[in-house]
Amino acid sequence: MKKLFYIPAVLAFAVFAACGPSAAEKRAKEVADSTKVADSLAAIQAAEAAKAQAAADSLAAVEAAAKAQATADSLAAAEAAAKAKPAKKK
Repeated sequence: MKKLFYIPAVLAFAVFAACGPSAAEKRAKEVADSTKVADSLAAIQAAEAAKAQAAADSLAAVEAAAKAQATADSLAAAEAAAKAKPAKKK
């Protein structure tokens, strides 16, 4: 009687073990995994590009502020020099 129980159990296990993902399912999983990797890489590259753009924008803003300050300093120096000169009599 025990043999009658073991034979169907072994057959069921063999059938269960043989039923795995098909080649198409394996290929679909590989494609999905590679797509996830590609998406992750694209997100990282986009984040790095955004960081580089932010740094460039910040540097441009600092340079523009320095140029504006230099212009303001030059104008102030010119005005101070003009006030310091005595007026010529004719």
